[in-house]
Amino acid sequence: MQGSNREAVRVAVLADSDTRWKWGALTARRITTATAEPTGFVLRGRATPTARQLAETGVSTTAPREVTGAEFLRAVRDAEARGEGYDVVVLALVGGTVRAVLQGLADLGPERRPVIVTGYVGVVYEKLTDGLLLRHGADVVLANSRHDAERFRAVYEGVGAGADSVVEAALPFLGGAPYAPEAGRDTLVFAAQPSVPATRAERAHVLRRLISHARLHPGREVLLKLRSKPGEHTTHLEEFPFQKLVRELAPPANFRLVYGHMGEVLDRTDLLVTVSSTAALEALHRRIPTAILTDLGVREALGNHHFVGSGLLASFDRLDQGLVPTPDETWLSRQGVASDGSYERAFDAARDRVAELLALPALPPIAPYYTAETAPGYLPGILARHRLDVTASEPRESGLRRIVREAARGAYRHGVQRVAPVIRRLGEL
Repeated sequence: MQGSNREAVRVAVLADSDTRWKWGALTARRITTATAEPTGFVLRGRATPTARQLAETGVSTTAPREVTGAEFLRAVRDAEARGEGYDVVVLALVGGTVRAVLQGLADLGPERRPVIVTGYVGVVYEKLTDGLLLRHGADVVLANSRHDAERFRAVYEGVGAGADSVVEAALPFLGGAPYAPEAGRDTLVFAAQPSVPATRAERAHVLRRLISHARLHPGREVLLKLRSKPGEHTTHLEEFPFQKLVRELAPPANFRLVYGHMGEVLDRTDLLVTVSSTAALEALHRRIPTAILTDLGVREALGNHHFVGSGLLASFDRLDQGLVPTPDETWLSRQGVASDGSYERAFDAARDRVAELLALPALPPIAPYYTAETAPGYLPGILARHRLDVTASEPRESGLRRIVREAARGAYRHGVQRVAPVIRRLGEL
């Protein structure tokens, strides 16, 4: 069959959280010539985003469709049957889910399969090897910087897997106006993360120090930028929301909790502080002064070890004294956030790679590293957990069955989001 030569490239994005939907939708636009909005799907599960969270990403006016993994595969199959098959599928998912969907797409056996693209939504500081090997088999594995591209290739080559799929790019949501101080404005923003730090004591420490900083600097606005509201979840579970912890304290008037699009918050930020949020890279790209917090140590579990050598590490004591860290330019360049204008060219290689694959007469079979031969004690469990078996003879779901399934899904979410954290906290007493 001849390669895809339609002017209108059809793209589907499957994500499993609000941040990955943002990454996937923006990536789809940057690496393809598609003029239409990508068809969006969000995976039903623990971190399924709410309508508010999806709208807050600001990446699309059309809400993605909530699906199970099997429903997504059926959508791909049905689109192919209508002659409207997807040319590119962007998998904005955790590694195990990527591997399961790769298996499902391979099992569908379409006449011409889509180009499969995946990657990471931010700083890669944990499970590097396992996460990469689970993603192996995609046609394009995007690296967000030269630093990441080198690490990704080293892992693939080190286990004897092909590394041709690794393509250097950048985080697709960097941008915004360069930092411009305003007379009379002094705003510190702390970018919170749902699971970093993880314990109640550590999160309480951060909150107390933020409030103390606000009291020490009454002329400075101190904003705690939150990712989700109580009951909502993102990529990681948040057992101790700052919104609840702050009720036990009495913050001054110049301290506030804020939500909203990160880019809009950065528009009024004079100092961005975080433990290890990707928001730091967004701020650095815009040359907004940035500090990486060391109060809880510089540890792999926190992810702030990624910023060793950046010149940005600082404690609250030093921030209270007026420190404004100066970033190391060599470190910035390796992280893909240098201010030399190269960002706009960062996606050229990925765009060229996708176009090259689309022009092939046929794409090769999906060939992941993890197979029944290389990982017989690991892969079956991953595939079983995701239950992505789709058959052409699958019966249509009845109305009653759909109602029961929706009720069960609601009960599951309540259990995961509300009951389970309480039980875990009780277990710590």
